Amino acid sequence: MLHDEPEARAVLAGCRGELLAPTLLPYEMASVARTKMLRRPDEAQRILDCHAGLAAIGVRLLEPDWLELPQLAERWALSVYDAAYLQVALREGAPLVTLDARLAAAADRALAEPLSPLPAPPSAPSAPRRRRR
Repeated sequence: MLHDEPEARAVLAGCRGELLAPTLLPYEMASVARTKMLRRPDEAQRILDCHAGLAAIGVRLLEPDWLELPQLAERWALSVYDAAYLQVALREGAPLVTLDARLAAAADRALAEPLSPLPAPPSAPSAPRRRRR
């Protein structure tokens, strides 16, 4: 949306209410801006101006549950970064607006599945017990 991509209208049409994202959004958007600047150095100032618009959008940033992320990513075959967006959507009961087909499919599957807890992480092996004689 910030960089007037062709899909911006479709993304905006899917947005209702407050916009939410994990706290990694500003890092990802800065990375997008840097990549665009590398590809089109003559447009660097326009790209930076677009990037500055992130603050004006008013996205509420939420801290992911860092301990759960690896399991969620594994469960839905996503990167940990994408799993953070899915986690926020699931936790907040919000629709996930994305142009990433893989992430959208994972969100559809996750929303269709009854809410079930993630498997517990493996526990550390316990100390051997002594047998009494």
